Amino acid sequence: MENGVRAWSFTFAQYVKAAVQNVKYYLKTQKSSLPTKAKVPMSPGYRPELDTSPELKPQEAAYYQSLIGILRWIVELGRSGICVEVSMLASHMILPRRGHLDQIYHIFAYLNNMHNSEIVFDHLEPENPDYLFEGHDWKDTVYGNCSEILPNIAPESRRYGFIMRAFVDSDHVGDSITRRSRTGSIIYLNSSPVYYSSKKQTSVETSSFGSECITMKICCEYIRGLRYKLRMMGIPDDSPTYIYGNNQSVLTNSSMSYSVLKKKSCSIAYHILLENELRKMNDG
Repeated sequence: MENGVRAWSFTFAQYVKAAVQNVKYYLKTQKSSLPTKAKVPMSPGYRPELDTSPELKPQEAAYYQSLIGILRWIVELGRSGICVEVSMLASHMILPRRGHLDQIYHIFAYLNNMHNSEIVFDHLEPENPDYLFEGHDWKDTVYGNCSEILPNIAPESRRYGFIMRAFVDSDHVGDSITRRSRTGSIIYLNSSPVYYSSKKQTSVETSSFGSECITMKICCEYIRGLRYKLRMMGIPDDSPTYIYGNNQSVLTNSSMSYSVLKKKSCSIAYHILLENELRKMNDG
């Protein structure tokens, strides 16, 4: 690396090149070709949910679905830069349109121009972020002295531990039709990215606080499973996981023991649910 430290790296250029060549060959049989200019994975300003172009015929729709499968595998291999775009287009696999397929070709054109990329697994620990995370006494709260459940059958810890960090965000009401938000997260072990995700949320949130809170919850659930898995592999995990977000209200309400939730939109939704449940009970 630039600092002189040697680290493992993983490249997937060979698979990407082969996938792009297959698409080029198919387009050649259709007397077409990939776009020549594709500096970003998706055309600027394009929204898949607003596409009203003609629906694809069954054979073309099957080809669209196969390309989504290839792109999903490329994302799994390490191309995190197309994770969001592939996730958005994968939401339209049941009824794909011509515009959706054109954007798939745009992604492959981008990969054709940017095929020489790799993931570097930097083992160096990041700067200790403790000063950013103020500790609080939770003993007098409703949660009491709760602690992380540790596996009893975990093997003996080997070698060294690590620092786990997570970065989360959401695009509030990002979907122009359903108004659902999209959850995004990336997790690092020391300075190595080990997990990234982009998924549409299953509910509609009326506030950015609500969508960011769900994003934080999803990330926390994955982290709990990952910490358990690492311990079962004999990797010690004694330090806390540091989660970064950009919504100050969520960070405040989820990290300070004396904080009180005062968000009107969340409390309104809460009381609406209780009132509806009470009505159902009375009607029954």
